Order: sequence, then C-alpha cells, then structure tokens
Amino acid sequence: MRRDDLSVAVPAVCERVALGGRGLGLLREWVAYRPDSGVARALLVWARGDELPEGELKAALASAFEAAKAEGSREASLVYGIFLCALRQYRLAAEHLLKHFADFPADEVAGLMLGAFPASEDPALKRAGDELVERQYQLAGAQSWPWASWLAWTRAEQGRPHDALALAEHALALFPRSGVAVHARAHADHELGAGPQAVARVDEWLAANAEALQVRHLNWHAALQGIAAGDFPDARRRADEVLRRSDVGMRAAVNWRLLLAGQMPARLNEVEHVRALLAEPEGMAEVFHTFNLALALAVESAVEDLSKLTVVVRADERPAYREVLAPVTEALAHVCAGQPGRAVALLEPLAGRVDELEGVRVEREIVQDTLARALADTGQGKRAAALLEDRLSVRRHHRYEDLLLAPSPTT
Repeated sequence: MRRDDLSVAVPAVCERVALGGRGLGLLREWVAYRPDSGVARALLVWARGDELPEGELKAALASAFEAAKAEGSREASLVYGIFLCALRQYRLAAEHLLKHFADFPADEVAGLMLGAFPASEDPALKRAGDELVERQYQLAGAQSWPWASWLAWTRAEQGRPHDALALAEHALALFPRSGVAVHARAHADHELGAGPQAVARVDEWLAANAEALQVRHLNWHAALQGIAAGDFPDARRRADEVLRRSDVGMRAAVNWRLLLAGQMPARLNEVEHVRALLAEPEGMAEVFHTFNLALALAVESAVEDLSKLTVVVRADERPAYREVLAPVTEALAHVCAGQPGRAVALLEPLAGRVDELEGVRVEREIVQDTLARALADTGQGKRAAALLEDRLSVRRHHRYEDLLLAPSPTT
C-alpha cells in the first residue's frame, strides 16, 4: 500500500474493524481514489456480497485478485482470503489465514477475516484461530485496539469473562468506537449477569455510535440482560421496537426465553414466514440457522412443523444435524406439546455436543435453559438447580434462572 493511500485506506479499514456504519461509504471513497487497488475493491465487493449474484461476485473478486497480484504478495494474499470468505469457503479461508499471518504478522486487514475460524466447523481450526489471535496480539502490542478487541472476543468465547472484560475495556480506552470490543463486553456481561449495568453500558455506547452495524444485535444483548434482571417489559420493547422482521433468530431467542420463564412474549414471527425461510436453500445450509428457525417454530407452538423438521433433520447426512439438531427439534416439539419428560430424555445426552450447533455461547445456552425448564416441570428441581449451579453462583442478576427452576403453574 503506497504511503499516500493511508489517508483514505486507514479510515476505511478502521471503520470496518470497528463495525462502524460508515464503512461502506469509506470503502467506496477508497476505491474511487485508487481504482487499481485490489484490496480496496475486494473489501467493497465483500461488504456488498449479499446484494450481488454469485456470478457477479466471483467475477468482481477475480478482477480484484488480478489487480492485487500487481501490487504485491501481501495484497494478493489478502484478496485471496477475502475471495474465500465471500464465497463462504470458511475452512479454506481459515487454513489460508494461518499461512498469511505467518508471512504478515498482526495484519489488521486480515483480522477482518477471523470469523472464518469458528465458521469452519472444525474444532482443530477453531483452536488454531484462538491461538493465532493471542499470538497476533502479543506481536502487535498492547496499544493495538483491533487486536485487543479481537482477543477480548476470543476470551469471551473461551468462557473467560473477566479477561474478556479487561481486554474490552482496554480496547475501548484506546478507541472508544470499537464495536468488536463492545460486543465482547456484552458477552462477558452476559456470563457475569451484569443486568442493568450491562444495559446501561450498551445504551450509552449506542447513543454515541448510532450508525454502528450492531445496533440491533446489541439491543438484543440488552434485552437478554433485561430478562436476566427480571425487566421483561424492556426486553419485549426492544424486541418489538428495534428488531426487524428479518431478525428471526434474535426474536425467537428473546421470546423462547420469555416463555420458558413464564412471561408474555414480544410480538411473534409469522409461522408462514418461518416456513418460507426453511424452504429456501439457505434454510438447511448452516446448522445454527436451522436451529434458530426451529426456535421460531417453538415460540409459535408449531408442534407439527417441528415434528416434520425433525424427520428432515434426522435424515440429514451431516452429524451435527442428524445427531444433535434432530433431538433438539424433537425436544422442542415435546415441550410445546406439554411433554417435558420426553424433552428431558432427548436433551440430557447432548450435554457435551451442543457446541456442534455452532453460534456462540450466549446463543447455545438456550438449549440448557430448555432442559432446566423441562426438569423443573417434571418435578426434578434439584437436578435442574445442579444444571444451572455455575450460572447461579457467578451471575449477579439471575432472576431468569430462578424462574426456570420454578415449576410452572400447570405442573
């Protein structure tokens, strides 16, 4: 990258790293200023990937790759990685990134692709990604807010919330607009049950960063902390006023938690909309997406739909679908049908395999919530309490967990 590019390129990259809302505009400025920059063009195409037909996407990235090869080996390597990520070839992208960082340590542009490691669905690659982030932070130094932010996220997903919180606060002290750090802090706050404090911190940051790409997702985190502290009206308000119709997974996650806790849900997703999403090719493309759609059906008490989905998932050749998602969808159907004992029998053997549903810790936790509720509803309160013991001892606010352990009025 030429020195005179930095005034245009650095703001664009910073905005993408920070998950700021001005990133797309700054990328366009960078491409307009340097139309021969393969990296700039590839980043812009990737940012617009969902808008472009696959053929156009591939052609644009291939053209960017040719331009990048003329710039240098780092640029060519970056664009190749972007090409793989944009086409959702996450395993190949993760393997490529290991080589890229060996050649170009602490490369912040390459850091934009770190999501390839968890998305690879390969436990060994996920571990390699965690180790890579820690190593890059050491190489970059403590004054690198991007790497501090990425390591904060890694620590949160490793179940190390205190470390995640310290790193997130450090990154935000260096660069207050870091959306990655705020997101990592939200995950750490969830693990610690920060409740109203977490909600206030999210709202304060969003008030200063209204253009951030994560406005809806951070409001979702605030809704979950409202539920943790027993502020159910605020959780419903955020789900209704901030989340969109397209946010099926986040809406379902809020509403299923509310229902498990014996509360009124927020506005529901339409069953026909969920059915349409399941019928699309993407409906069964990624296990976590299918899991979210199953949750949406459960919120609607769509027992027949869940039963049909279970049959389809059980016939799937992918182990995560056949061996993990199938019993989860069947258990959801049983909970909706008032048969918690059958749900317990299906969910208890999955304790060590729920990670195969992908997503992140906060999102997968809802399976444990469902099991705890089913145990309580079958008169097994002590076993339910043992299941949630770690949460109850660590989380400052756990009104939600308390309600999960209380037998429902109908049992």
